[in-house]
Amino acid sequence: MPAGTYCASSIRVAEAAKVIENTQRDLNIALINEFALIFNRLGLDTQEVLEAAATKWNFLPFRPGLVGGHCIGVDPYYLTFKAQAVNYHPEVILAGRRINDGMGAHVGRELVKAMIGRGQTIRGARVLIMGLAFKENCPDLRNSRVVDIAVELESFGIEVDFHDPWVDEGDARLEYGVRLVANPAPGSYDAVVLAVAHEVFSAMGADGVRALGKPEAVLFDVKAIFPREAADLRL
Repeated sequence: MPAGTYCASSIRVAEAAKVIENTQRDLNIALINEFALIFNRLGLDTQEVLEAAATKWNFLPFRPGLVGGHCIGVDPYYLTFKAQAVNYHPEVILAGRRINDGMGAHVGRELVKAMIGRGQTIRGARVLIMGLAFKENCPDLRNSRVVDIAVELESFGIEVDFHDPWVDEGDARLEYGVRLVANPAPGSYDAVVLAVAHEVFSAMGADGVRALGKPEAVLFDVKAIFPREAADLRL
């Protein structure tokens, strides 16, 4: 279909259309994230299941992950606010928001469990989070949920460094109070979290990313950039 401009009957209709488009995407991702939470407990690899399901022609190809930014993670709240203003309590939309907003903490907890499984001392351990922008190959920090991973890790006494060549260090400090590490020293970290699928990270290869950690470091490939066998954990 050629691109063009659709003329809605009013500003209200146009705004409502934009809000529900983002809410629909938010809920689709929330469903996949909930699948990931279930499959994690069942010992199944979510990506492998999704690849099998995608062989059916009408399966929607959403993937699990962190949901941030200025649209998908925000617009559902506009809609639910207005719904409550007219005495309607939305259930499905808010349930999806709770799932998506909890994924950063889930990543942090799973990483800690994996580190404990390798006999690592948690308090004082060092973790590198690669990526701070809310999506790949852009400098936008608005409503990034990557920070939620750090908050969860820090609650265990873990020291967290961020590395993101796309993000301005001043913006990171102003927005989230974090300092970016421009050149992480190889062999310095007890775990590495590959949180954003920047092309510059995928170009490093799994071995290049692992080289930033110690020999027994845990690699959590949140976005499944690399093949399953290349990482220790992924959503």
